Amino acid sequence: MTDQAKNRPAPPAVMTIAGSDCSAGAGLQADLKTFQHFGLHGLTAVTCIVSETANIVRRVDAVDPAMMEDQIRLMLAAFPLTVVKTGMLGSAEHVRRVAAVFREHPHIALVVDPVMIASTGASLLEADAIAVYRNELLPLATVITPNLPEAETLLGAEIPDATAMERAARQLSAEYGCAVLLKGGHLGGAECLDLLFEKESLHRFTSPRQNVMASHGTGCTLAAAVASGLALGKTLPESVRLAKTYLDESLASSYSFQSPDGQHLHALNQGTLKSQISNLKFKEGEEKMRHDVFPPTPALLPLRCPTPLP
Repeated sequence: MTDQAKNRPAPPAVMTIAGSDCSAGAGLQADLKTFQHFGLHGLTAVTCIVSETANIVRRVDAVDPAMMEDQIRLMLAAFPLTVVKTGMLGSAEHVRRVAAVFREHPHIALVVDPVMIASTGASLLEADAIAVYRNELLPLATVITPNLPEAETLLGAEIPDATAMERAARQLSAEYGCAVLLKGGHLGGAECLDLLFEKESLHRFTSPRQNVMASHGTGCTLAAAVASGLALGKTLPESVRLAKTYLDESLASSYSFQSPDGQHLHALNQGTLKSQISNLKFKEGEEKMRHDVFPPTPALLPLRCPTPLP
């Protein structure tokens, strides 16, 4: 190693524990592209190999849980990590082993994206893993980033509107002792609403809904960008704002491929077309996204579970 290399400051390192998406729109590939965009050194621990595109999930093969755990432990021993993001874990045993490792590393900020269902509708999590998430991994998280279907699964209750979203975020935070970034894209409407509940304060992030087809990998990209902000030393609200702006830019500059059989495959621009991202960056005070902060409404009652929790 040259003296120049020894003296050059290394960028912060951040790790993703996630599945491999061969189409590179979601999973650890999306995470790595996002980390690279923010100038971070991305590390991976592979949980499963997914044969998929934005249009179909054709096959999922799990990595041996012991192999996944060894990757995590090696990266923790080799790199000065302060932030780790989890994505698709797949099985109860994978979730259990991730939780066991991070009980030994309480100083590390965990961004847990509880991936359960692909954008195509395919299931990405075994049913018995949900209880392990609830009991073992979510209580270790710094922040969890469920979308509405995932939050409904965790709570066993429907979340039909923005008021129910606030109740759901508060309940999840109280249940697991962590911050909650609840993604409201499934609500529909002219605006996309995401709620961050942290330290008894509610942050509302709203931005115009974009008329694009590139939804594959949006959850992975947003959670990876939140982890990137934390790795850069930003607060959680600052990290969410940074992540939301980046995702909006990625959607606005998305593109598509046409396959030999005529299908269109839509893709987020996760920093691939750098000139497009840089041209879309908003100047201070010109963001289309709004960020409002206020104490939560104390009179809101918990969501009622229509069926017993599994």
